[in-house]
Amino acid sequence: MKLFLFHTPEEVPNQGLPDCAIAIDVLRATTTMAAALAAGAEAIQVFSDIDTLLTVSETWPLDKRLRAGERGGGKVEGCDLGNSPLDHSAERSGGKRLFMSTTNGTRCLKRIEQAPLVITAALTTRQAVVEFLLEHRPETVWLVGSGWEGTYSLEDTVCAGAVIHGVMTATGQSFKDLAGNDAAIASVSLYLQWQDQLLDLLHYASHGQRLLGLDNEADLKYCAQLDVLTVVPRQQEAGVLAL
Repeated sequence: MKLFLFHTPEEVPNQGLPDCAIAIDVLRATTTMAAALAAGAEAIQVFSDIDTLLTVSETWPLDKRLRAGERGGGKVEGCDLGNSPLDHSAERSGGKRLFMSTTNGTRCLKRIEQAPLVITAALTTRQAVVEFLLEHRPETVWLVGSGWEGTYSLEDTVCAGAVIHGVMTATGQSFKDLAGNDAAIASVSLYLQWQDQLLDLLHYASHGQRLLGLDNEADLKYCAQLDVLTVVPRQQEAGVLAL
C-alpha cells in the first residue's frame, strides 16, 4: 500500500486514479457526514452547486430529505441545516437522505468521485478508516484535504497524518514502505506533535478561527475528537455516500 497526501483538490494529479481516494474535511463536512450516517441517515448526496441541490432534492419526499447547505461557515437560505455534526440525531436524521453542499468538502468529493473506491475520513473516524484500509488493502491511496477555497488547512493534514500513522502502527511498516510522497511523511510529523492537543490545533487553524468568529466552539470540540465513531462513509455511486 502506498499512501499519498494532497493538501487540496487542486493538487490532485490530472492523470490517473488511485485504487482508493479519501476525502478529508475535518472542519466540517466529512465530520458531519460521519455524524449523519451514524445517526441513521439513509445516504448523503453531495453537490458542488446549491441550485442543483435544491432542484434534485425536490424529487425526494419532503419527510425523507434534509437539505444541508453551507457557504462561508453559515447556513444557506432555503436549506434545513448548515454544516454542523451537532445537527444530526436519530430523531432528526434517521431514515432521511441528506442533500449536502459545502464550501470545500463536497467540492473535494466531486474531484475524486471517479476513483473505484471513495471514502471519507475525519478525526472522529480515524481508527475506522485505518481498519477499512487494512481490510481492503488498496495498492494506491490518495488522501485529499479539502482545504479552504484552494488553500492548505492544518486540520485536514493532521487527520491525514493520523490515518497514515495508524496504518504504520498496525502494520509495523515504515515511511519507506508506505509513504507515496513527501507530504505524507510531513503529515505524520504534524500529527505526532499535536496528537494530545488536537482541539488546540483546531483553535490555531485559520478555519477554526473563522468558525470561532461565528460562535462555533461546540463544533470545534466535536470535530477534535479522535476515534469516537465506527462508521466509514463510502461512495455507493457518483456523488452518493452511505455505509
